[in-house]
Amino acid sequence: MPNQKMNCAHLEKVCVALEKYESYRKFKAYCIKILALGNDSLEKTVAVAVALCLVCAVLVSFGAVALKPLQVQNKALDMKKNILDVAGLLDASSDIDKAFSDNIEEKLVNLESGEYVSDMNIAEYDQRKAAKNPAQNVSIPKDKDVAHIRLKAKVAKVYLVKTGGAIKSIILPVNGYGLWSTLYGFLSLDADGQTVQSINFYDQAETPGLGGEVVNPNWRALWKGKKVYAESHQGSLEKGLIEEADKGEVALSVIKGVVDNARAGSEYQVDGLAGATLTSNGVTHLIHYWMSDEGFAPFLKKVRTVKGGQS
Repeated sequence: MPNQKMNCAHLEKVCVALEKYESYRKFKAYCIKILALGNDSLEKTVAVAVALCLVCAVLVSFGAVALKPLQVQNKALDMKKNILDVAGLLDASSDIDKAFSDNIEEKLVNLESGEYVSDMNIAEYDQRKAAKNPAQNVSIPKDKDVAHIRLKAKVAKVYLVKTGGAIKSIILPVNGYGLWSTLYGFLSLDADGQTVQSINFYDQAETPGLGGEVVNPNWRALWKGKKVYAESHQGSLEKGLIEEADKGEVALSVIKGVVDNARAGSEYQVDGLAGATLTSNGVTHLIHYWMSDEGFAPFLKKVRTVKGGQS
């Protein structure tokens, strides 16, 4: 009761203060006029509709502003969850934030030089936003844009899993166009920068049951142990590589059909997605782009040259 009396007293003071303004008095008089009109009055109908729209707009705006911190927090948590997943460290019973901080080290990398970047705030850096910022992106030449993304950030955020200071896993952000959408995901590699541990697409809008199968755990499991770079010359096969790959070049491809593991070069091939040739090709193209000199190849070369896989 005391609180209610206090609130009423404050409301009275506000009303008294508002009465000093002519615009408020006119608005109050108009409201009284509208309420006095009949329910079949066009003016009253329009006025009520406008008032309702304004109230709803204010409520929606307030909700968006009030919930934004929670949305940002949930987005960051979901990203950490996907990174832990592709690293093979996701446990449903574990605390996501703690598991991430205990196991994952974030680094910023200059894509042109492959060197670490230390003069930027890594916690605030968003690579997807940077790719749209003219001050932070570069245009990709058409003849090199096999992933069809047009622009890329100059700096990428990578994730390292370490054991005793030695790199155990290298997690790289990748993206490229499929059939209907740009696929965003992570590719996890062994410390050799060559052997695939896992792949995961956290944002895509491909056809459910077809291209959307890029998130199917069974298909993702086929990537484990595959090789990224050709260890010897690999010719283009009828159901194999989209292009020939010389030694040291990117050879990993999603083929049309099922991989024949008894056939030479199968270590560079992943089963295609049934009925989703364009999405399969899109995945191949994004792997070829981001693992090339245009993407993370300069960084991976430097990581491999560090003795003992430490960084």
